[in-house]
Amino acid sequence: MTVFEGTFVNASRFRFAIVIARFNDLVTGKLLAGCQDALKRHGIDVDPHGTQVDYVWVPGCFEIPLVARQLALSQRYDAVICLGAVIRGQTPHFDYVAAEVAKGVAAAGFQTGVPVIFGVVTTDTMQQALERAGIKSNLGWNYAMNALEMASLMYGFKSSTQREGYGEIGDATSATLPATVNASRSSELLPDKESQK
Repeated sequence: MTVFEGTFVNASRFRFAIVIARFNDLVTGKLLAGCQDALKRHGIDVDPHGTQVDYVWVPGCFEIPLVARQLALSQRYDAVICLGAVIRGQTPHFDYVAAEVAKGVAAAGFQTGVPVIFGVVTTDTMQQALERAGIKSNLGWNYAMNALEMASLMYGFKSSTQREGYGEIGDATSATLPATVNASRSSELLPDKESQK
């Protein structure tokens, strides 16, 4: 059996996209700084005019999943990092936004096969958000480390499956399951109701 595990060495081969929500930019700006610091210390050129990291600013967290999915679909990036902050208010708005962003970011990764890192801080107060963005620790660093590890893991996994003749993950020659079942064939896969009686 093979053990697959991401590492933090030789990271300079990877390309990243970072999606940042402008809403609550006091928090997201600090998360971005922490994220850039971690990437830079691992050999990534974080210059916006460079070739390794692209930055995309969106109005708020609700817009993050759409852009993250489009970036991942481009197959230009080894990982996409999503940064935002959703802070609870006095209405249910927090619950709707936090849940949909989490589901959307997860779906973007599932649908594309590209690691999409959920770096959205969800807190009850601005103080809690600021604590997670640098006062006590900066989760932006952790999100970058997750992206580095997942990019490395997927690179190693893809390389291994190609060497073993499986082709690219998710392509027609791969040993992975299809994402959807063709509607015309779905009846072939379901048991006949008459035969179950």
